[in-house]
Amino acid sequence: MQIRDERPEDIAAIGEITAAAFAGAPYSSGTEARIVEALRHAGALTLSLVATSDDGRIRGHIAFSPVQINGVAGRWYGLGPVSVTPELQRRGIGGALIREGLARLAALNADGCILLGDPAYYSHFGFVSDATLTYGGKPSPHLQRLVLKGDPPKGDVSYHPAFDVA
Repeated sequence: MQIRDERPEDIAAIGEITAAAFAGAPYSSGTEARIVEALRHAGALTLSLVATSDDGRIRGHIAFSPVQINGVAGRWYGLGPVSVTPELQRRGIGGALIREGLARLAALNADGCILLGDPAYYSHFGFVSDATLTYGGKPSPHLQRLVLKGDPPKGDVSYHPAFDVA
């Protein structure tokens, strides 16, 4: 498996994998593929990485985009969605995409990364829940952060408007 930046010819496969990865998931909004497309269209994909098999087929995708804290843009980024072809899930592809994405964020001099997700899974990558961060004005154990440099942020997190697609 190799991880690389997305290319224009990857866009259709990314949409298909993202839709399939979240199909029927109880926590899914069903809009994840449209979110990635809206982020791309808005020029808000800070990182968009794909995992490819040895034959070059795309097997997974991860997106990172800017977030605001207390309405202020900074050097914090949101992770997600992360998607893996359903038949290859739970084989380390998603974890490899996360690790590579976080390393690339650090190389971009990012302060950190924020996500909404399962604390039991994302704690393996160093993410922690932090009651001083809120989403929609409310704390959530699913809202997690990973500090890459500096101090942890405090306040209300908002994602790019692309996350509001219906």
